[in-house]
Amino acid sequence: MTISLTSVIKKLLVLFLIFSGLYFTKDFLIPLCIGGILATLFLPFCNWLEKKKLSKGIAVFICFLGLLLLIFVLISLLGYKISELINDVAVLKQKSIETVNQIQKYIFNNLNISIDQQYKILKNEQPSYANMVQIMIGSITNFLSSFILLLVYFVFLLYYRNHIKSFLIKLTEKSQQEEMQKIIQKVTSVSQQYLLGLSKMIFLLWVMYGIGFSILGVQNAIFFAILCGLLEIVPFIGNITGTTLTVLVAAIHGANFELLGGIVIVYGIVQLIQGWILEPLILGPQVKINSLFTIIALVLGELIWGIPGIILAIPLTAMFKIVCDHIEPMKPYGFLIGEIENKKTKKYFKK
Repeated sequence: MTISLTSVIKKLLVLFLIFSGLYFTKDFLIPLCIGGILATLFLPFCNWLEKKKLSKGIAVFICFLGLLLLIFVLISLLGYKISELINDVAVLKQKSIETVNQIQKYIFNNLNISIDQQYKILKNEQPSYANMVQIMIGSITNFLSSFILLLVYFVFLLYYRNHIKSFLIKLTEKSQQEEMQKIIQKVTSVSQQYLLGLSKMIFLLWVMYGIGFSILGVQNAIFFAILCGLLEIVPFIGNITGTTLTVLVAAIHGANFELLGGIVIVYGIVQLIQGWILEPLILGPQVKINSLFTIIALVLGELIWGIPGIILAIPLTAMFKIVCDHIEPMKPYGFLIGEIENKKTKKYFKK
C-alpha cells in the first residue's frame, strides 16, 4: 500500500497551520485554556452546590471565591517565607559580590581582560534602565490582563457550561450525539482527575522535601520545600529547577559540600518515590500518554506558548487523546500517543 505524497503534504500543511494559529492566538487561548481547566476542577463542587438548591449564579460566585482563596493561600505560603528570605538579602548580596570578584579575577588571570574592560563589555551588553523599566511594566501589565481574563473565563465557562455542552451536541449528527456526550464527560473528567492528582502529589512532595531539608538543616527549608513542590507543575524541568535553586542559595550561604550533597540525595530519593510510587498511583490512571509524546508535548508547548504551554501540555494532550480515541479516523493517533499496553498485566486485571 502506497501513501500519496499529496496526502502527506496536505496533512503537514494542516499541522503547520494549526501550530501557527496556536502561536499567533496565544494571548487569547492561554487564559481561556487555563480558565477552562480550572473550571473543570471546580465543576463537581459547583454541581454539588446547585443540588443544595442554590442558584447557578450563587454557586458559581462561591466557586470564584474558592479559587481566589486558593490563590491567596498559595501566595501567602510563599510570601511569608520570602519575607524571611529577604532578611538574608545583606548576606546574599555580600556573597554575590565576593563571587563576582572571584570571577573577575579568574577572567583577568586566564583571559587577560582587565576589570575596567569587563565593566565596559557588560555596560555595552546590558540594556538601559529605561528599557528595563519599560519591559518590566509591559510584563506586569500583560500578566495582570491575562490573570483578569482567566478569572472572567473561569466564571463564565462555569455559568454557561450546560449551554456550551448543548451547543457541541447540536453540532454532531443525531447518531453520534451519545458518543459526543461521552467525549465531553471524559474530557472534563480527565482534567479534574489530573488537577486533583497533581494537587495531592504536590502536597506529598511538600511533606517529603520539608522533612528532608529540615533534617539536613537547610535554611528556610519549608520555603524551598514549597517551591520545589509547586514547580512540579512544570514536568521534568520544575523539580530540577527548584533543587538547583536550593543548592545555589545554600552554597551562597556558605553551606559545606556535605550539606549540598545531602540536598541532591534528598532530591534523588524524592524523585524515586515520586516516579515509582506516587505517579503510577496518583497520576497514572488519569494521564495515559507515553513518555516520548509527553516530552514532545512539553517541547511543543514551550515553543508555542512558553512556560504556560509547558504547564498546559500534559492535560491538553490527554484531552486530545480522548477525542482521538472516540473518532474513527483519528484512532491511530490516539494509539500512537497512548501508553503501550502490557498484555500480561491486562490479562491479570481481567481475571
